[in-house]
Amino acid sequence: DHLLGAVIDTYESHTMKICSATELAPELLAKTGQLTRRKPSSVAQSDIAAGWQIAKTMGGLDIGQAITIKDGTIIAVEAIEGTDACIARTGELCRRGGWTLVKVSKPEQDMRFDVPTIGPQTVQRVHAAGGAAIAIEANKTILLDSDETIALADRLGIALVAMASANTMKDQLPSSRKAA
Repeated sequence: DHLLGAVIDTYESHTMKICSATELAPELLAKTGQLTRRKPSSVAQSDIAAGWQIAKTMGGLDIGQAITIKDGTIIAVEAIEGTDACIARTGELCRRGGWTLVKVSKPEQDMRFDVPTIGPQTVQRVHAAGGAAIAIEANKTILLDSDETIALADRLGIALVAMASANTMKDQLPSSRKAA
């Protein structure tokens, strides 16, 4: 991030304005709410709440934007190798599956570059590695090919939810009595 920030600062010092793709196409950002028909189980809801705090803390340390979690235990942490490698590592470490991917923006995320992003490929990889749910940060995560991504998650039985923040999580997640 520091290197990319320095490059952008150099361009901007020469009167060029660098803006985020999300400024030009805000419709790419995931909106708050349950995106799929399948809702996270009560265990996944707990994992989302715990994982959210951990992922935000990790992001504040400039480590990565995603973690995987099952039953309150962190399985893998995204680092410089990216989300796909984190997902693959999780599949190797948690062969029984049922885990959750939590992907958030960093607390000081520079939205001009490295915006958290998921799409059909992410959903496919989570499914192939045994994941059951994906939680992303609403209004700060690009949802590529949103209709296709949501339809694929529905077909594969992956719960997909976009949260605004952990503070209002209970209001955003469906009640566990209704969970699939």
